[in-house]
Amino acid sequence: MTAIPNRRIAYGPFVVGIAFLAFTICARGQVSYTSMPLDKGFGALDTSQPSIPPQQIIDEFTAKESLFRRAMANYTYERSVKVETIDDDNKVDGQYFQVTDISFDPNGRRFEHVVLAPANTLERISMSPADFQDIEQRLPFVLTKEDVGQYDLTYAGKQKVDEVDTYVFDVKPKVIEKNKRYFQGRIWVDQHDLQIVVTNGKNVPDDTRKGHEDLSPPFTTYREQIDGKYWFPVYTRGEGILHFSAGSGYLSQDVHIRETLKYTDYKQYHANVRVLFEGQDISNNNDGSTPAPGQQPPQQGKPQ
Repeated sequence: MTAIPNRRIAYGPFVVGIAFLAFTICARGQVSYTSMPLDKGFGALDTSQPSIPPQQIIDEFTAKESLFRRAMANYTYERSVKVETIDDDNKVDGQYFQVTDISFDPNGRRFEHVVLAPANTLERISMSPADFQDIEQRLPFVLTKEDVGQYDLTYAGKQKVDEVDTYVFDVKPKVIEKNKRYFQGRIWVDQHDLQIVVTNGKNVPDDTRKGHEDLSPPFTTYREQIDGKYWFPVYTRGEGILHFSAGSGYLSQDVHIRETLKYTDYKQYHANVRVLFEGQDISNNNDGSTPAPGQQPPQQGKPQ
């Protein structure tokens, strides 16, 4: 986190009451959860039309999301993932926990380095490859101009989320293609920066084939403004009960699970690669412009 004053959205269980788990599990069964409104920190929903057409808002925020996706590929950060099973006395009886540094090598290639990984004590559930794909790709949902054509977006209104004025849209896939996963739910878009600041929904479809079941309850992800520019994911929280079908082989048909993800310590990465334009080094021009004739090129950058 830099010293630049950032606009914030409060997040955590004390704000959202219950937000729902984004966790996929390989087991026969059903998912059950009790929906509670995201009302704490959220103002009343104003369903009146905005001052500009909703389609213009969509065009502008998806273009910003495309910029955000490219920008995030140039930041290092730390990600922690905790998945817990909860017994009937509301005590944790199993846990998966991992802390990973997302960083770059000297050639600018992104890689992940696990810095903390206690023994996995989950016994009543197991995490599938889809779980890890959700953690990597789908929980920090980004709706870019390249992807928006796959979705129907419906304007729901305007709403204040803590100190941030937002536009609210309902999102669902137009068509579900085989072997592809999509987001379905609701997003809150900052009216000033036109970037997603809160996501609440689930990844669809679930795989319900006998012997291949992957079930994914809803999730809530919050973002925070980093470097005064981009809204990056900082927190994902969820909780729910999975109901397994009889004969699944598990010790209990009902498994209460809770998941928490945190993204911290964002730092912009500057590759040690020189880019020359007409004999001048323009590698780290932040706005991508060429220096004026006689202008001193910027100093070579390094990870902060």
